[in-house]
Amino acid sequence: MKYYMIAGEASGDLHGSNLIRAMHSLDEALEVRCWGGDKMQAAGATLVKHYRDLAFMGFVEVVMHLRTIFKNLDDCKADILSYQPDALILIDYPGFNLRMAKWAKTQGIKVIYYISPQVWAWKESRVPAMKKSIDKMLVILPFEKPYFKNKFNWEVDYVGHPLVGAIKAFKNNPASHSLPENLESALEGKKIIAVLPGSRKQEIAKKLPIMLKMAQHFADYQFVVAQAPSLDPGYYEPFLSPYPNVMAVTGKTYALLMRAKAALVTSGTATLETALFKVPEVVCYKGSAISYQIARRLIKVKFISLVNLIMDRLIVRELIQDDLNEQNLKTALKSLLEDPAASVQLQKDYKDLEDILSAGGDASLNAARAIRQFTSHKP
Repeated sequence: MKYYMIAGEASGDLHGSNLIRAMHSLDEALEVRCWGGDKMQAAGATLVKHYRDLAFMGFVEVVMHLRTIFKNLDDCKADILSYQPDALILIDYPGFNLRMAKWAKTQGIKVIYYISPQVWAWKESRVPAMKKSIDKMLVILPFEKPYFKNKFNWEVDYVGHPLVGAIKAFKNNPASHSLPENLESALEGKKIIAVLPGSRKQEIAKKLPIMLKMAQHFADYQFVVAQAPSLDPGYYEPFLSPYPNVMAVTGKTYALLMRAKAALVTSGTATLETALFKVPEVVCYKGSAISYQIARRLIKVKFISLVNLIMDRLIVRELIQDDLNEQNLKTALKSLLEDPAASVQLQKDYKDLEDILSAGGDASLNAARAIRQFTSHKP
């Protein structure tokens, strides 16, 4: 079997790589060609284009890069037609992937979508078109299966959340826990606060300067920034240089979270990863003023972090747009570090969250089995 897979960001690369490994465990001879990242390539896929060339964030930023986006779409379509896969597997990244799904359907290519677009938060109007163009939808959040069934009469498969398996595999592999040697020695005996500012330049530029101001207020802690592997470390240097008690590491976010006493985290998958490592966190979000005003009118969920959305209540503090400022972040971080009662409650909530997400089983293997069964079926 031949599969074409598209992931457009770091989290999709992670989940795609674990899916590829699970698929290979069921069929050693299968081939995967992909748009993705280093992890998918390491898992055995032939990498055509890296996600670092695809990531544009926010309404304004997308409009500014429309020409590049449309060229990427055309290039991807041509490559798929040349490859002639048995199925197209799309991983999250809806702005690009939903267009590819619609096109692939017209070409008679089977379309499998792994990790649904968050249509329950905004753009619910997309669902009827999704239902027409997607042959098999695999969802990873427990509330998504009844959502699609009850609101749209669409039977989708809940496979569990892939982060549970990814983090468990990491914890069970001590060789992966180490940080670079120079950082290990520098951090010895120090209390660490992890700073996860995201993987896109636009979001890093907005949020990292505010996050790093905390280094001035918490001098007893060593702050360590998790740099995105897709970006040149030199990009971070102007942000980091004013702070003597700030270090950085690339491609070692999980090893960093294992050591952290607390974390400042950009909204997205990282909020859930941090929670599954049981690290107290403050969720930070700030976009361009125009993008934020548009989003505020369209997004209809109570929370911005996956942790709070899955639990359907406020578990971790969220600082959004103007609320993300030096004083508010200082107060929130101080509470995480110095309120024992709140810490006990947070750990209990984190355990409940892990139990909910673990109930689905091994997401990557479940998804691989569903894909194998679906694509090997002869009508």
